[in-house]
Amino acid sequence: MPAYKTKVVWKGDRMGHLYCSNGPEMDFCAPPALYGYPGFLTPEDAFVSALNTCYHMMFIWAAERYKIPLLSYECEAEGIVRDFIDKTSIFEKVILRPKIVVKGSRDMGQQARMRLENAIDKAIKSARKFSLVAESVKSEVIIEPQIIIEEYKGEKV
Repeated sequence: MPAYKTKVVWKGDRMGHLYCSNGPEMDFCAPPALYGYPGFLTPEDAFVSALNTCYHMMFIWAAERYKIPLLSYECEAEGIVRDFIDKTSIFEKVILRPKIVVKGSRDMGQQARMRLENAIDKAIKSARKFSLVAESVKSEVIIEPQIIIEEYKGEKV
């Protein structure tokens, strides 16, 4: 069973340093709204980034599996925080907005287009299902994809 380890060391004030078992390390702090400093990773950024990066890796895996002619992928993620009267808060939901650009052609037949769109839909759903991080959080995870079939001049798709 895989295990993932990190270590944090307090650097004073509201600053810390993060060490990841895979090698990366970086300073982090509280967000400016909570008396931290701008320009540093925050735990909140790390949480939303964990969801976004894990979904990204699973989408790339699924696109390969479903033989999707992927040209580009980028995804903005937004974590929506809900504050409670007792001054606690949670990430109520995280919205992932992937922009998926795939290879197509103007003379692509209706059936070929439907097969491609179906494969993309399956990849989106598979990526969500197999995302370890998305499956591990209690926040609602919403996927709002933008799919672009780009004209490809060359071999037919």
